[in-house]
Amino acid sequence: MIDRSDRFSHTILEIAPSGIRRFFELAAGRDDIISLGVGEPDFITPWAMREEAWYHLECGHTSYTSNWGLEPLRTAIAQYLNRYNLVYSPKNEILITFGVSEAIDIVFRSILNPGDEVIVAEPCYVSYQPLVELCRAKAVSLDTSAEHFIPTAAAIEALITPKTKALIICTPNNPTGTMIPAEELEKIAAVVKKHQLWVLSDEVYCELHYEAPHVSIGSFPGMKDHSIILNGFSKSFAMTGWRIGFIACPQELMAQIHKIHQYAAICAPIMSQYAALEGLENGWDEVEKMRVSYRQRRNLMMKSFDAMNLPYIKPDGAFYLFVDIRSTGLTSEAFAVKLITDYRVAVVPGHVFGACGEGFVRCCYATDIAKIRIALDRIGKCLKNEPL
Repeated sequence: MIDRSDRFSHTILEIAPSGIRRFFELAAGRDDIISLGVGEPDFITPWAMREEAWYHLECGHTSYTSNWGLEPLRTAIAQYLNRYNLVYSPKNEILITFGVSEAIDIVFRSILNPGDEVIVAEPCYVSYQPLVELCRAKAVSLDTSAEHFIPTAAAIEALITPKTKALIICTPNNPTGTMIPAEELEKIAAVVKKHQLWVLSDEVYCELHYEAPHVSIGSFPGMKDHSIILNGFSKSFAMTGWRIGFIACPQELMAQIHKIHQYAAICAPIMSQYAALEGLENGWDEVEKMRVSYRQRRNLMMKSFDAMNLPYIKPDGAFYLFVDIRSTGLTSEAFAVKLITDYRVAVVPGHVFGACGEGFVRCCYATDIAKIRIALDRIGKCLKNEPL
């Protein structure tokens, strides 16, 4: 075979494919497998939001919007952010994006230069590190396992060097479901201000909380100048396929982010924007119903793993349980492969979210509760090496 690697970007050749996708592909097209792997609500987008999108389709509203997004949607987002003590202008400090994934990408491309460093609190969403590296910057892993998978101000400050440009956190966290306590967030905010860093705060799971309410790091005094709020509708409104998110940040930075967005994406889909607006205006009862259901499933899953004597990190939010399988003597990968091959249950090995996730697997409880019960029974059989 002819070596044509010189025809590709050297940077992209060094980046490995997503570890999550492998397990999605193993389960794809197999009705006999119960997936606890996909980080996606099993709910359908609420009817009122689908109806609103359909109405605008019937009206022929199929054009581009402003690069910024629909003005009424940005205004509604600004009002929504007020509930978390975040104040942003819908005119030039809020941008509608193709989900939070695009948001993270264009933010990194707007702030990073080759050689810069970004502290990445791990375990974390699988795209953070590759998107840093695509900017020819360095992702510096922050191992949070010693603190029950919660990043601390002290641990962050210990990693800061003259090259550190930014920190990225996710609370509630994917894959652990942990939330950074308000008192620790305040300490982290002080470190960020002291060292004049940017903090990217991924808050896409913020409406899915079960113990304490969500607090944004951007709400602390003086933090607006340092905070980049990333959020969207995929998780809270069950809108993953609509690809709709947003960024809120200071005007000076947003002017740079907007340049990339207008060249790379133009705008988010107009139908998705109208559906999102309907959700913000009238969809909160549906969000609450989903949150209550997730909490019930979380409690079922925790009770079952307690009975199996498998430790886990208690999730305060999101819809994941990070289960400690080290007692099995298997690696995360080996356990996940055994589970899907022999017991027809798909989970995600913890190491794909960062090295400190080794020894854990992520189980998503955004799955029909009847299927969760069957999956838990199969996991119990797997631990005992009983045939299915």
